[in-house]
Amino acid sequence: MTTRMKRILIVDDEPNVHYSFQKILGLDYEILEARDGKEAVQKVQKESPDLVLLDVRIPGMDGLKVLDRIKELDSRIPVIVMTAFGTMQTAVEAMKLGAFEYILKPFDVPVILDLVKKSLAVGEAAKKKVSYPSSAVTGEEQIIGASAGMQEVYKLIGQVAEKDITVLVRGESGTGKELVARAIYQNSRRAKKAFIPVNCAAIPDTLLESELFGFEKGAFTGASEKWIGRFEQANGGTIFLDEVGSMSPSTQAKILRVLQEGEFNRLGGKEVVRVDVRILAATNMDLQKAVSTGKFREDLYYRLNVITVLLPPLRERKEDVPPLVNYFIQKYRGELGKEIQAVNPAALQKLQGYSWPGNVRELENIIKRAMVLARGNMILPDDIQISISEGLHLLPGGEQVPAGEGGFWEKTFREGQGKVLKDLEKMAIERALQFSGGNQKKAAENLGISRTTLRAKMKEYGIETGRDEK
Repeated sequence: MTTRMKRILIVDDEPNVHYSFQKILGLDYEILEARDGKEAVQKVQKESPDLVLLDVRIPGMDGLKVLDRIKELDSRIPVIVMTAFGTMQTAVEAMKLGAFEYILKPFDVPVILDLVKKSLAVGEAAKKKVSYPSSAVTGEEQIIGASAGMQEVYKLIGQVAEKDITVLVRGESGTGKELVARAIYQNSRRAKKAFIPVNCAAIPDTLLESELFGFEKGAFTGASEKWIGRFEQANGGTIFLDEVGSMSPSTQAKILRVLQEGEFNRLGGKEVVRVDVRILAATNMDLQKAVSTGKFREDLYYRLNVITVLLPPLRERKEDVPPLVNYFIQKYRGELGKEIQAVNPAALQKLQGYSWPGNVRELENIIKRAMVLARGNMILPDDIQISISEGLHLLPGGEQVPAGEGGFWEKTFREGQGKVLKDLEKMAIERALQFSGGNQKKAAENLGISRTTLRAKMKEYGIETGRDEK
């Protein structure tokens, strides 16, 4: 019995795209063509292709509507969505609607060949019958970036948004973890219900439990009335636990109970409160390491880590710096009353040469400051005030020198005049306070010293930044 060639339907209004796919795939597969959405749906109904390569921007019915219609006709047909205009929302919507993959034009031939093979294998497996014993037993902000790392994030958002599961968002400070959590929420079945964000690191341990679970009247001194906590406020909706790794063991135990049983007790109360809440969590901490050192419960870690969305740091996606700069200029132009039109190429080169330890948040602050300093309608290199450029280090006196041999260390030791360690210690303390948002407790933990030692060092070096949070 002769096996027919696999049929691949190419949906695109560009003749050269059809020509290219015919050259790339024509020898091994039967190629079908459609120039618009209506024709694409008709071809799917008539020809039953094994795979569809679908452009988002086509005449008539748009690509996402075509995708939705294909999935209605036969959800087992894999669809690879193609576009030259990569946006977060398009990727999210495509994955929500069941796209096998979402790719940006232009793409490499080996990549598309591999993707075609994988998708055809998945489609074939979906159509094979499986037998088993029967048994009887649910002014908007934007995430900017077209880099490969961010495209993976968008696709994962689309895949997990409508599934009512716990998601852990991991990434360094300033990478945009809350934005990702909000994107998951806004594309979920709970989008019309409450979204309650809680920054666990910003609330003292003694107060976090009552903040999350509420308390009964008389539970502690000052508890004059019953108070409803964040979990009850989020009932039916979504709660976002930011910096979840900073929770105390007792709070961790209560979170675990909510995840397992959907219930808890208010502080000082005997009544069992039942809630239906989806939990999204985020951390910049290595939770696996925290588990191994006993600082984080292993059972809670596995409950939170059903699906992990890993946000790449900005230094690993520097091609996203120009669109991010553009976005922030548009965002703050009206607020600052500055008609900034562009960024000087040398200024942009300076931005792309920086390592961005503070990630997107740091870039946003620097662009906002540059817009204030700019004297005309263009941001110039002198308007970009960053302390350390890629391949450069900043000496305590403010001079930038090359980081390699004969650079930073040679100049530091040659001109340090016996105070190298003190200068570096001061810089480390200032940077730790900057990253902790001025929180002395967190800065001390990051430095591996006590708050008492930190305060003494701050006094010694005349550092006044920071707030002393108990």
